[in-house]
Order: sequence, then structure tokens, then C-alpha cells
Amino acid sequence: MSPTPPEPEQPEPEQPEQPERQSEHPEQPSGPQQSEQPSGPQQSGRGLPDPRQPAPRLDEPPSRPDPRQPAPRPEPQQPPTEAAPAADARPAPDARPAPGTDARPAPGTDAPAAPAPPAPAGPPRPPRPEPGALQPLLPSDPSALAGYRLLGRLGAGGMGVVYLGRTGNGELAAVKVTHADQADQPDFRARFRREVEAARRVVSPWAVPVTGADPDAPEPWMATAFVPGPSLGEAVVAHGALPERSVRVLGGAVARALAAVHAAGLVHRDVKPGNVLLAVDGPRLIDFGIARATGETALTATDMVVGTPGFLAPEQAEARTDAIGPAADVFALGCLLAYAATGRPPFGTGAVDALMYRTVHDEPDLGGVPDGLLALLRACLAKDPAARPTAEEVAAGLVEDAPSGGADWLPAPVVRTIAERSARMLALPEIDATTAGTAPEGPAKPGRRSFLLLASGVAALAVGGGVAAWAGFGDDGDGKIGTKPVPPRTTWKIGVLADLSGPAKEIGLAQERGARLAVERFNARKDKPFTLELKVADDRGDRATALETARRLTTDPGVLAVLGPTSDGVAQTVLPAFEEAGLPLITVSAGYNLLTVRDKESAPNATVLRAIPHHPFAGMHLAYAVTLLSGIRRPGVLQERTDDQYSWLLVRGVQFAFGQAGLTPHFRVVPASARDYRSILGEMIDAGMDAYVHCGVRQTAVLAARALNELRFTGPRFAGQHTFGQAFLKEAGADAEGWFLGAPVLDAVTRKEAAGFVAAHRKRFGAAPAYYSGESYDVVTMAMAELARRAKSGGPTRKGLWAALRKGKYTGVMGGYTFDENGDLTNGGTFVHAVQNGAYKVIGPAPVAPANKAKQKA
Repeated sequence: MSPTPPEPEQPEPEQPEQPERQSEHPEQPSGPQQSEQPSGPQQSGRGLPDPRQPAPRLDEPPSRPDPRQPAPRPEPQQPPTEAAPAADARPAPDARPAPGTDARPAPGTDAPAAPAPPAPAGPPRPPRPEPGALQPLLPSDPSALAGYRLLGRLGAGGMGVVYLGRTGNGELAAVKVTHADQADQPDFRARFRREVEAARRVVSPWAVPVTGADPDAPEPWMATAFVPGPSLGEAVVAHGALPERSVRVLGGAVARALAAVHAAGLVHRDVKPGNVLLAVDGPRLIDFGIARATGETALTATDMVVGTPGFLAPEQAEARTDAIGPAADVFALGCLLAYAATGRPPFGTGAVDALMYRTVHDEPDLGGVPDGLLALLRACLAKDPAARPTAEEVAAGLVEDAPSGGADWLPAPVVRTIAERSARMLALPEIDATTAGTAPEGPAKPGRRSFLLLASGVAALAVGGGVAAWAGFGDDGDGKIGTKPVPPRTTWKIGVLADLSGPAKEIGLAQERGARLAVERFNARKDKPFTLELKVADDRGDRATALETARRLTTDPGVLAVLGPTSDGVAQTVLPAFEEAGLPLITVSAGYNLLTVRDKESAPNATVLRAIPHHPFAGMHLAYAVTLLSGIRRPGVLQERTDDQYSWLLVRGVQFAFGQAGLTPHFRVVPASARDYRSILGEMIDAGMDAYVHCGVRQTAVLAARALNELRFTGPRFAGQHTFGQAFLKEAGADAEGWFLGAPVLDAVTRKEAAGFVAAHRKRFGAAPAYYSGESYDVVTMAMAELARRAKSGGPTRKGLWAALRKGKYTGVMGGYTFDENGDLTNGGTFVHAVQNGAYKVIGPAPVAPANKAKQKA
């Protein structure tokens, strides 16, 4: 989600399997894919033009679309292996993304980070949870395992949960337990057993030792000594870069740990700030989950990138498996020490494939590294593995003595953090009378929910207006927790997690109103099987506090489904909490693709339903709309990096679609700080641009609209979801006239099927529904209908609801909804809106394939 210079060839994505009901049509071409992403655009009942009518014309007055009508599929076309941007464009390589990661901006286009938006006004926010705080056990968690009493949760990921455990003699341990469904997957136990064996083979005071393990248990587990200190990444984020002596001590200890790893015949392959814990007596290297014996490749695909982008060696970035050896760990150590010394990764941040490109081709940014460390770090970061020192040589070159028990090797703020966490551990309750290793009274632990491990490690989404299940929380629907009966519920809740007071409040308020109207309509039914309440949480669009806000919903046993959140960033932050709680979600506005797409190493999505196309598909639809215009041969595509992730994903879809249409766009990439759009767009016009596609946010689209009018550009202008909205019309004014915007929503007022909804909205709120309100109403109503149907056989329950909704077909006031195996809306879902006389006029559904190529060649 080819460029100049060329990158390693990316395998072509698979053609998607299509729903049986549409087998009479030939397959549609696959869209731009993430690594291991299984599906391309598919046909569905929402967002499709009537096949009996000609394709919508962007140069004619708009007409009302019928999004429920099916459309014939064109013959499949293979996605291009390369798409060539203009020679003067910044490179945007198709380097192979690591599994489960996203792809964003082009390499070589580093830009200053966009300034953070001002804090929204409102009541004081509740205090943020303390980093590293122990989370309480969930009702589904065991209280004991083998010889360990489990005291709480340290974290959760795609494979399982890490608990804090304590033995009968009071020793603390981190107990990693794998989900049973993961353990049943092919080769999983072999990988887990390999991790245990690798960790046991490493003997070093600077590597965390294994204290117990059982790879053959129904849920395999492994325990390691517990280190109460923060990770290096946490410490640098909280307190800034470390002084030179701290870096030397850190590097010496980690280098000695790696030397022990290499002496055991292993390569760690994931040396990064999150895998180094800081203790008073020195750092500890952890996580041998992807460690591998030197030369061993049996359980790794030859084209799979393994490691963490930004902290992996060039040979790892290029997936040259046979070249990955101890020198790769030394390169990663160099990245880690540069990060510790400067507070930033040496190859920047941002897109996964951009990071890998820079790792392979660019020199590291070592500005700010103390002079005494520069030569050693440059040697560690040599592109040629043979030119790097060994781990033993790195340790010798750092000369500082290893810590001898004192804390003077760390800055005082980091020492205080360690002391505070250690104090919390000392304050843990005493072991009760139940013998460790003996199961406490109560029911057997139910099967665990799957967790998604994203590249960031913290992403999560509360998506879903009602597409989720409504069942008991922490039980299997039998009304019991432990041995105590729970009174039957008569009132259940639909949750809304939305930005109601932050930068996207226009959308969030519309979503909340749509959900509220749906719940009130449900409760007004005389035959309703249960009563619903609406529980609303304002996330303010703030990722820093979003997780805490989301837990108000995920920890409430009465909440059965959640609509939201409004934005991509909040969605990524809160997703683990919703996955952990098993709370089904639907989003009508968050288009980040990895909310639903998983790689083969991660548990599949079983929580999120997305009622809009994800950003790469939306980019394809936007570009296909451009091809409807005759005479377009050289579209200009501008990627601006204010919202780096969104713009990159949109560009990938646009790039793919223009390749299918046989067009060669002129690409430009500009930093978030760029303001001279007249010069930028003037260069694109001089290069022959005859249509403009803006891949960026509203604020820069306004700058582009102004500049294009000043330059007297007469070609069509296009932008996507993050430009669409009333604010663009207001801020751009007359300069917005003639723009076409692709968005995943329709105006309910223009749809005769929505007349009843519009009337109810006017009566309830005194105004016509805004964009996103109708879609929110639909998905909440969709969930309630399924819950009511299932209640006939035993009451509302979450269990199995996501799967039932994913497989179902639903027609609401805004159109039809069907979903693929990932939980994504099938086919289309993008609508083209033209700006006419200061207002949006819907043209129709965007195409899901390019217009006739002959038109382009004429």
C-alpha cells in the first residue's frame, strides 16, 4: 500500500474468493494488498450503480444512485508489479511490508511532525493510568497456573496473555500463556517450543532466565523472572535520551547478552527498545519468540520479513534469510543505542516499507550521538554484515564497567520509575490459603478471545454501531460467574465511542445521534424482546486518553456492542481492549486497513465489522472515478504527510488503480509543513498534469484549491474521505467549486428510502441528519435486528454475533451491507460528490473498476 529506485519485487496478491450469490459474474480485479492480505474488492449490495444504466458522468448533473443494485464484474486484471511515478517524484517503493504491518509514506520524504491539535475544551479529564500498572484479572482468567499464583495482567497480544505470577516462596515471574486456539494452529507448538528452548540455551546475567514452561499444555505457557523496571522504549519516551555513560553501560550489557545468544548458536532477530528492560542492577534482554538457530529456516517463509522495522538489518528488510546471522543482531544493537542516545530511531519513523527502504539504502541519522560513540555505532550500522563488529567486540569497545548493583548508571528519573514499580510489587497482597497450582473453586476457564498484535503493539478499535453482539460479559451466556448465580438482566446497552468534542466532533456527533435514534426506535417497539440503553463515551479524538475512555465501555458487562470510534488513530489505540473483552464493533468512519486485515501469524479478526471501504480501496475507487472522464492521460497525485498513514494508504490505492487503467500519473510527496502549494502545483502543471488527486487532509486540500484557482488550472480535482465535510466547503469557499470528493457516506435527505429516518431525526433533534448519521443508524439497527432474532432462543448474547452479522445481508435506509471474511464491506461503498454552488451534490457510486481503456488510448 514502482518506483524509483526499484525495490524487491512484491508477490502479486491473490484473486479474491467471491460470494456464491454472485458466481455468475467474472471476478473483479484484486486491489492493492498488504502482505498476506487475502481479499480484493468484491461485489455487494452497497455502493453499486445500476448495471442497466450507463456509468455516471462527472460532467453531468447528479442523479440519485441506487446503492443496493448489483453490478457486473469486469474481467480480472493483474495488478502491476511496478507503477512508475514521474522521475522527479519522491520515491514510493513497494518494498515488502512486514506481516501485519501497514504501509504509509514514501521514503526520502521525512517531514517535521504535524503540530498536535489543541486540547479540546471540556471538563477535566480523568487521570491517565500509570504506565506499567498491573491490570486486574478478567473473569475468564485463571487464578493459578502450575506453581504460580496469578496476581494480575501485565499485557496481552496476538498470541495470548502475560500474567504476573508468584510462587509459593514469594518469587515473582512473568507468565506467558498462549490461547488454546493459537496452540491448535499448524506449527504453533513447534514455534513455542523453539522459543522456550532458545531462551533456556542463553546463559547470561543480562538475559532474563526461564523459570518454568510447558509447551505441551492445552494452553502452552512459559515463565521468566520478572523485571519491574520499564522497557528502554518506555524510559526514553517518558524521560528522553540517556546520557553517554548510561548508553555505554546499556550497550555493554546488551552486547554481552547477545554474545551469549550467539554462543548458543542463535540469532535473536528482534533487538529493539521494547525488548530491553531496565533494572537497577543493569538491563535485561527479553523475548526470544523469533530467535532462530543460525542457518535455520524451516519454519520461516523465504519472503517473510521478520523483526521490527526501524530496528532490523538490511538483510532482514530484504528478507535474505540465508544472510541473517549474528551480524543482524549487531546492526539492531546499533539502532537501539542510537535511539537511546538521541531519543529517535536512526532511520526515522513512519511507513513500514519506507523504514525498510531507508534501512537498505540510506545512511543512518546519527546527529546528537556523543562523539565517543559515533565510530562504534557507524561500524555497527554498516550495510555489509561482514563489516560489522561482533557482539563481543562491541562490548569491549564500550569500556564502561557493568553495573555492580548500584543504580548510578541510570538517570534519576528512570531510577524513580523503577523504584515506584518495585514498590507496587511489594504492596501486592499476600498469598492466600489456596495452594499454588491447585485450581480454585469455580467453573473451568472459558476459551480465551483472540488478540491482534499490530506493528505498533497498541492499536485497537471500538468500531461498530451495533454490529456487535449483546451478551453476558466474561461468561459463556449461562448466567453464572463462578458458583454465584447472576440475576438475569432486563436492560442491555449499546455503546458509542466517538469524538464528541475534539477535531472530528462533526462526525462523532452525527454518529451518536444516529445510534440514539436507532435505540429509541427499538425501545418503542411493542414486541421488543428486551430494552436497550445507550452508553456514550467521548474519546475527544485524543489517543493519549482513548484507552482509558474505551475501558468505560469494555469493562461494563451490560455493553453488548459499540459503535465507533470516529478516527483511525483512536481506533488503533483502543482495539486491544475491545479484542480482549470480546466486544463486537462496527465502524462507519475508521478506514485504517489493519483494523480488520491480519497476517497469517496473527489471530483472524473476530471483533470488527467495517461498514465502509478501507483506505486503499477508497483510493482505488477515487482513481477509477477519474477514469470516467474522457481525455485524462496524466493525472497528478499529491501525497501530503499531515496524516501520514491515511495519505500513504490512499496513494497506494490510487497508484494501483491508475496502473490498471493504463495511466502513468505524476506523483509528488510533500511534508506536512509545506505551505507553498502554488509552487508545488505549478511544477505538476508544468509536467503535464491534466487532473489533480489530493491524497491528504482537509486543511491542505484548501491550500491546493486556492493555488489551483490562482494558477488557472482547468482540469478536474479530486480528494478523499479526510477532505470531505462541511468544513472544506466553508474554508475553501469559491475555490471548492468543481471539486469531486470520494466519501463512504450519502446524504440521507436525498434518499427516498430514508424519508422516515429523516423525519424522525428532524423531530428528535430539530435538524436534518448530517453525513454519517444514517449509516450509524443502519448498523446499530442491523445489530439489534440480529440480537432480537437470537433472543428468541435464549436471550441476547455476544457469543457468535459477530460471525452471524458478518455472514448476513442487511438493507438499511442508506443501502445494503454485506461483509467479507475479514469483516470488511464487500465491494464499493465510496460515493462521488461534486461541489456545486457551495454544496455537495451526489453524482453516484464510484466505479469499482477502471473505465474502458480504449477511451484512454484514443
